[in-house]
Amino acid sequence: MMEVESRRIRRFGIQRNNTLLPLHVSSSANHTRNTVSCWYCDYKISSFNKPLFNYGRRYARFLKVWFSIGVGFALSVLLGVTVILLWELARAMHLCGGSNRLGSLTSASLFGFSPMLSGFRLSLADAGYIFISTIISVVVHEVGHAVAATSEGVQIEYIAVFMAVLFPGALVAFNYELLQTLPHLAALRVYSAGIWHNAVCCAACGLALFLLPLFLFPFYSSGHSPMVLNVPPTSPLSGYLAPGDVILSVDNVPVRNAQEWLELNTLTYNIKLNNVNISQHTGDVPIVNRMKGYCVPSFTMEESKITETYQDACPSELTSFVKVSCSYNITLDAGQNQTDLLNKPRNMYCLKAKDVVKLNKCGGHWGPDVTNGSGCTCSQDEFCLAPVQEPGLVWVEITYSSPSPECSLHERNRFSASETSGLKETNCDGTFIFVGDVISMAHSIQLTSYQPRLGLKLVAYFPNLLERILMWTFHVSLALALLNGLPVYFLDGESILEATLSHFTSLSPRKRKKVLRLCLFGGLFISIIGFFQELL
Repeated sequence: MMEVESRRIRRFGIQRNNTLLPLHVSSSANHTRNTVSCWYCDYKISSFNKPLFNYGRRYARFLKVWFSIGVGFALSVLLGVTVILLWELARAMHLCGGSNRLGSLTSASLFGFSPMLSGFRLSLADAGYIFISTIISVVVHEVGHAVAATSEGVQIEYIAVFMAVLFPGALVAFNYELLQTLPHLAALRVYSAGIWHNAVCCAACGLALFLLPLFLFPFYSSGHSPMVLNVPPTSPLSGYLAPGDVILSVDNVPVRNAQEWLELNTLTYNIKLNNVNISQHTGDVPIVNRMKGYCVPSFTMEESKITETYQDACPSELTSFVKVSCSYNITLDAGQNQTDLLNKPRNMYCLKAKDVVKLNKCGGHWGPDVTNGSGCTCSQDEFCLAPVQEPGLVWVEITYSSPSPECSLHERNRFSASETSGLKETNCDGTFIFVGDVISMAHSIQLTSYQPRLGLKLVAYFPNLLERILMWTFHVSLALALLNGLPVYFLDGESILEATLSHFTSLSPRKRKKVLRLCLFGGLFISIIGFFQELL
């Protein structure tokens, strides 16, 4: 961003004073200025000119080595994004038969859309995290330009923080004439410093995230189970979980952190979609194959047995169950398809879910400690029954713990009856059943992987706040480095490409200018095509 001011001056021919900005500004001089318009406002600061210049000159030898490494990295980024742009052009013209997944991942990263965030809905809190992370990333970028310039003896005119429409940013203004007199390699160090510092910021955020449990260890415990921070009223888990509760397991699989909570529910949903629920039909007895089941005594089954279709077979306070097969083979009669199988009358069992979940587990898709899927694991006088689920809905058993001293009284008043959920309570621990869209359910609550050792509710939010800021700063800083590496007008890629052509080629100024314009126009054109492809 540092070239914006200087290039505006050069392209429109505004006259400037050739003298350098004095190091010692008089007390009567204005250290701040501002510009305001209908879509743009900025705040220019000159108070940091002297400290930054003194720092750059004092450590000039070390900084030149540091930013020389940045030159190599910036050139690698420029080459990498150029390859991505060419790939995008080939995809747009249908010239390559490569994987569309590769193209979508590269373009998503290039234009600042992380693949892991695709389909993710931003909340108001996330918008705040992005705003803070953008400010941090932009400041790191511009400080890199400023320190690199001062290490080369170029003084800063001012640092500006601006808001263009709703997007924050910053820029550093230099004496352009003095910058033009620098050797090409020195200028290249200045131009590459922003991208290099954003890359270092990404590495620092990644390292901080990795070491965060160690940093927070004196005050927080981690690696055990995630703790609930917030349950919005619109969440399907509202009334079943409360702030301070600790989620212990999902379908008997231990949950050690907030990320595993999301991964386990996503895995459960994928298993549900990729496997057949009803695979066999023997006489009038339906058999559900490869499902989560419970060992139900035979006398209970006789009392609850009915013969009906799947739709609305049981009263609202009861849940429909059918037998689970111990076999993994799909056997259908000649000319019979699974639609016909679903529409035929069959034996079903209407049971109370809150009573069933207290029984031993059987069937597949539970945790590895319960069953390996090779048998029903029930005694001779029991049968393995699995709940009947509507398409798109998943049965999930969630175990939690409420560590607060007053949880016993709180537990008695918290839960209300539900058509799809059953519950068993043991003092401050409990298990409840959720039936529905587990993906939306998993994202509907706010969890933290860190539990405060002091038990204070206010400090429980700090690790989550810090973790989110580090995560978003990593992504925003990465996007800023890649975007500024694009060979397009008004970004760092333009200046880096110009200085590279001047330093590493023997082209005449006229030919170099033509090559530069061709590269910048081509990069801008392909970038626009790739951007609109992502939108569409």
